Amino acid sequence: MKLSAEEQAMLAGEMGAPKRWAMEHMMQVGNAFDATDMVPVSQAHMMADPESLGAAGVRFLEAFTRYPPEQRHVAIPMLTDPRGVDPDYYRPLGQTEEMAELDRRISAACQQLGIMMTNTCINYQTVMAPVRGEHVAFGDTGVVIYTNSVLGAYSNFEGGPSALAAGFTGRTPRYGLHLDENRRGTQHFVVRHQPRGLTDWGTLGAIIGRHAGSYWEVPVIEGIESVPTSDEMKHLGAAMASYGSTPLFHLVGITPQAPDLAAVDGGAMASARDITRADFDALRSNFGGKGAKVDVVVFAAPQLSIMEMAQVARLLDGQTVHPETALLVCTSPAVAADSARLGFTGRIEAAGGKVLQGTCFYQQYAREIGAAKGWTRLLSNSAKIVNILGGYGYQPALASMEECVAGAVAGRIV
Repeated sequence: MKLSAEEQAMLAGEMGAPKRWAMEHMMQVGNAFDATDMVPVSQAHMMADPESLGAAGVRFLEAFTRYPPEQRHVAIPMLTDPRGVDPDYYRPLGQTEEMAELDRRISAACQQLGIMMTNTCINYQTVMAPVRGEHVAFGDTGVVIYTNSVLGAYSNFEGGPSALAAGFTGRTPRYGLHLDENRRGTQHFVVRHQPRGLTDWGTLGAIIGRHAGSYWEVPVIEGIESVPTSDEMKHLGAAMASYGSTPLFHLVGITPQAPDLAAVDGGAMASARDITRADFDALRSNFGGKGAKVDVVVFAAPQLSIMEMAQVARLLDGQTVHPETALLVCTSPAVAADSARLGFTGRIEAAGGKVLQGTCFYQQYAREIGAAKGWTRLLSNSAKIVNILGGYGYQPALASMEECVAGAVAGRIV
């Protein structure tokens, strides 16, 4: 790989051991993907929950804190994904003190490295969204697909060590979606049934993700009749990434790199595939059935925006969550502060729900929580979370936000 003089100095250890490790790591990643050089990045975003890191990962992170501040501090703004423990609510969820202590150690280490504990997978809605053409090193799949597709910025899916390496150096290998030639469409879809509401947008993402099925496929989608909101785009992308490992899609006439079909057609797209109501019905029929008992209703994956918090509060007004059903609402610390100030959190919790700050349910030991609480039947409006939690010992059901709140109140799928 061709390195600049500054990058060569990092690799030689002239700027300290953390940067030397980071360059060595990125050289290996870059060589694996045939990168010819590094690309400067302006932000990094890292998974930093104890379930992902484990005890070994926490020790690895802590090792960097032993170096002087001028060597160990990250070189660019660096953010974190949701944490694994809400420090005010982990015991009632059945999480252990060991889990909480790992979480505390991660937070302490990150802060010593100059990493901002934003604890969010919606940094594009809450912190500082990248602009079109900006290169970043983001780790969360939902963050990356939104960044690439909706914002027109450039990122690959960065594993935790790679995101940390990018933070230390302000660089990442130039491969994958940092190259314009890899951002052209490879698959073509035409939507014949219009999505309505967040769950439908997530369902559409799941359908397309299943058909794409590869990190290197780029779906191009036509037929959308109205511009989706930021939250609708969020659910579309999060589900597509979950079901298909997809990091980029184009909505023709809507997303910034696809003003028309020709702009993203590299000449190798397969014949267009229609997406019909039958596709929506087939996917949703895989999850749950009316009348089934509900142990827990979860709004998460992605974390809720302030608009979604307002909607949950409105739907719960004048109602009470069933005594045998838990209602968990996961949001970022930034949104949680606004939600409390605006009264949304108070209304949700007055009805019997619980607002978790800085966490996302599937990243906070969901399997262990289910075992501790005896939860198996789970209801959510997130196509991503029902896709994931089926492998965590739950029997998940997918429903709209309105249906989820009704299920929480009734204690069963209605």
